[in-house]
Amino acid sequence: MIPETIAWVVAAVLVTVATSGVAGRAGWSAPVALVTVGAVASFLPFVPEVVIEPDAVLYGLLPPLLFAAAIRTPLADIRARRDSILVLSVGVVVVTLAAVGFALWALVPAVGLAAALALGAVVAPTDAVAVQAVAGKARLPRRVLSILETESLLNDATALVALNTAIAAVVGVVHPIEVGGEFLLAVGLGVGIGLLVGLGFSVVRRFLHSPVLDTSLSLVVPFVAFVPTQEIGGSGVLAVVVAGLWLGWRAPLIQSPEARIAESVNWRTIQFLLENAVFLLIGLSLSGIVRGLRRSSLDGLQIAAVVVALLVVLVASRFIAVGLAKVLFDHGPRALRERSWNWRTVTAVSAAGIRGVVTLAAVFLLPAETPERELLQFLAFAVVVGSLLLGLFLPPIIRALRLPRTADLQEESDRDRLLDEARAAGLEARREAKESRVDEQGEPAVGAAGRDESDDLTDLTGERLEHDRVRRRMIEAERAAVLAVRRERRYPETAVRQVLELIDAEDVALRRREGPRE
Repeated sequence: MIPETIAWVVAAVLVTVATSGVAGRAGWSAPVALVTVGAVASFLPFVPEVVIEPDAVLYGLLPPLLFAAAIRTPLADIRARRDSILVLSVGVVVVTLAAVGFALWALVPAVGLAAALALGAVVAPTDAVAVQAVAGKARLPRRVLSILETESLLNDATALVALNTAIAAVVGVVHPIEVGGEFLLAVGLGVGIGLLVGLGFSVVRRFLHSPVLDTSLSLVVPFVAFVPTQEIGGSGVLAVVVAGLWLGWRAPLIQSPEARIAESVNWRTIQFLLENAVFLLIGLSLSGIVRGLRRSSLDGLQIAAVVVALLVVLVASRFIAVGLAKVLFDHGPRALRERSWNWRTVTAVSAAGIRGVVTLAAVFLLPAETPERELLQFLAFAVVVGSLLLGLFLPPIIRALRLPRTADLQEESDRDRLLDEARAAGLEARREAKESRVDEQGEPAVGAAGRDESDDLTDLTGERLEHDRVRRRMIEAERAAVLAVRRERRYPETAVRQVLELIDAEDVALRRREGPRE
């Protein structure tokens, strides 16, 4: 049994890599291609039926995916856009779940209001993985993409709390005060434990000098944050996101350059495999979901009509909710008015409401006594696939909107100016190093007689060591200058990270040339 399971896992990885590679070369959407391949394969007789275990997804796949996205998300983006992110991650989720829930209840009364609202909570949040996979290829301006990514990192917490409330209503009775208390408790525990995990691992990392040990430790961070938080009633999603944001922000201060580069490469690989495997998994689950529809009270045409209606409601409710958010920003307090969006930005943010693995995993959390449970599972699958297909229209929509890319140009300008400042600090360090060398040893003699080959080799070795010593001082000065700028917040975090990556790459190359240290 174990060899067979391993064989299927290896086959899934190979199919994921091959399909993603072909889709990338052909200019197709990799998520849509993987869902299609998985859906077709699910009906082949030799492919075993895939049944999604919600706990396996929530505890096994979701934490590392969220952490991989969080460590790359600048904490400054959260601070700068906290108002818009809060509106999207809470307000838009609430509006969407209410609209979808009441629409489904009106279309299929047999479902019941509680179960209908549960599906609304399931499909309300956009998915961080899907947004990055689809919206990232649409050449969105940095501001819009940052809003979408941070929204999708945080809205899962709102949706999962709402889902738990709806499930409780399916099997019993709930009270509004309990709902509010549960939400506040989940948020408080999630933020608190996530911050504690981030602080704890920050301290430990200061004593790790091996990139292998440092990277290995980072692999367990999302699970250390997620599992205990989830078990005591907090938001594991928020705990992982907070821990990831903190460790990503502290990385230049607590990690060596080798560790930062190794961690970045490893997490990029993990994220690629997991996020694409998730889309393949979504497709592979189709045959089992379809077979479950035999127990539904609706026929095929009725189910198709409900799917279309829900997709229309889902898209319309997001446009309405984001539009209402703009009205709030236009006419709210002065702090909000200063960060108001134009209608082109509103349209782009509204059109990028893509769903993914969280939706499909969450719907399997519905208890067995939920009315029309199999129908709800299929509707969640249809919403995920439908939103991915609608995401294919995102690039032409973005092109038609002609969104200004001044922020992107400003970001490039900030990076170049910061790089110039860092280089200036490095040149100053080189000048000081040469002056101190002359002060210590005097001017080197020129044209000494009676030199042999060993003298030349010794001089060459000495010159190389001196060059490396000076370059080391330059790199340290460049990094110190960038970190000083970061403390002063004179440049955006994205520019700081890009320049630090360039400095780290040169630092690692120099360390490898110098050889292992004692």
